[in-house]
Parts: sequence; C-alpha cells; structure tokens
Amino acid sequence: MASPMRSLLTDLDRYVQSFRLFLESSTEHQSMQEFAERHLPDVIASIGNGKSTINVLSVGGGAGEMDLQILSKIRARYPGVTINNDVIEPSADQISKYKERVAQASNLENIKFTWHKETANEYESRMNAEKKTKKWDFIHMIQMLYYVKDIPATIRYFHSLLESQAKLLIILVSGKSGWETLWKKYGPSFPLEDLCCYVTSGDLPRMLDSAGLKYQLYELPSHMDITSCFIEGDKDGELLLDFLTETLDFAKTAPPELKHQVMEELRKPGCSEIRDGKVFFNNSLGVIVIEP
Repeated sequence: MASPMRSLLTDLDRYVQSFRLFLESSTEHQSMQEFAERHLPDVIASIGNGKSTINVLSVGGGAGEMDLQILSKIRARYPGVTINNDVIEPSADQISKYKERVAQASNLENIKFTWHKETANEYESRMNAEKKTKKWDFIHMIQMLYYVKDIPATIRYFHSLLESQAKLLIILVSGKSGWETLWKKYGPSFPLEDLCCYVTSGDLPRMLDSAGLKYQLYELPSHMDITSCFIEGDKDGELLLDFLTETLDFAKTAPPELKHQVMEELRKPGCSEIRDGKVFFNNSLGVIVIEP
C-alpha cells in the first residue's frame, strides 16, 4: 500500500507557516545576525572597492529579514554608493512580505530592489535563454541549497557570476547539527520526492574542493525549542514536526513505528539537549564564504 505521507513542499502555505514557526522557535536569525555583526564586515571589506554601484544577488531571499541586515552592512561599509539588490524567490507570499518589510524600513535610500518570482534553476535558464551573464559583487544563498536539483552545478553557475573582488556566501545547517543525525538516519523514510534534498555544510568542502574553489568556513551555534512536538495534538508541535521531517501532517500520516522512532531520536543527545524540562534541538548552522 502506498504511504499516505506527502512532502511538506506539496502545500506551500503550510510550508511557509511551519517555516515561520521554526524561525520563532529557534535562534536561527539571532545566530545569523551575530555573524552579520562579527564576521560580515570582513567578508564584504573589498567587494565595492572603487565602485559607484554595488550589485547584490539574493538567491532564495525569503521574506528579506537577513537580506536587509546584509544590505545595512554593505551600506555602512560603502556609504553613498548605489546598491542594486536583485532577489530570486519562488514564493509570492514571501515576496509580498519582503516588499512590506522594505516599505516599512528606514535607511534604504540608495538601494534599488528588483524581485524575480522564480527558483534558482529558473533564473539560470532565463539568463541562458536571454544570453545574459550579469556579474555580481556579492551573492548570497541562505538556507536554500536543499531545494535545487544539482547542488555542485548550482554553486558553479552562481560562482561564475562573481566579479573579481566579489564573494559568494552560503548558509546551511551544520554537519554537526541535529539535522545531520535525524536526516542521515530517517531521511530515506521521509517523502522528499524531487522537491528537496538533504545537504549540510559538512557536505560542501568535498564539492568545493573538487571544483577547485577557495573558501572559508564558520560554525554558528543555534537551537530550537521543540518541546511542543511531544505534546499530543499540539498544533505548533505538529507544524514543527512537519518542518523537521519535511512531511505534510507527519504526526497524522507517518506509520506509527516511524513516528515513534523519530520522536525517540529527537530526544537523544545526537539531536537535542534537555534543559529545565524543555527539549532544545541542535539547529547549528554552517557558513561558507567562497572566493571568486
């Protein structure tokens, strides 16, 4: 009998709902903000040298929270320079949230925004069809490489668009995170189909080394409170479980044995730590900065 389990990405509304709850329940954005404060100024230190315009490409920009942080750092480093910020994002809902955020933000003068409702692959196909190769001073791909068909090819393509002083920034879950443990063990049981692939920052050095690319790695500690996942019938808990397993209604559609094993795994030290009766999933991130 076919499993009733379906990929979370078959229901984009629920995916976005679960993703937003994930951001509320985790220290993901705080960890990225800390990176932006401590390390990003060094990363962007020479991307705009001698330029009157800096071109930034955000691949999978989501609702723009991190994009605006990054842009504020670039603006601070290069005051008065015009910044063209192009955003590739397949979700219309996320783009409209991004536009709202831009409309409400101050200090965005000199920054021009262009949104493209498409995936990274669609962008590449469109550019090839139009025989265009626009070059960029800074490209970032934050938490999006899970959703491309061919990761090395995608990295190679966007790397080929870098100007001589540019940088390509990639953020993914860390190879030392609970995601690595959960997915290496149970990923084959989840209904990913072709919509998502499992990759961590631990997988990237091999790909980058074989492509002969130079890069730096950073680890960002982060955690997520998944206590509600263990409360039967808790709506937030069910949404977080969907996000953890990339499965639509995991709590209701997973075979009982698989559900039991996953819930057990989520409590173990390889995935989480238990503090003050709460379960905190290890959501650590890896950052890779690739040179042109």
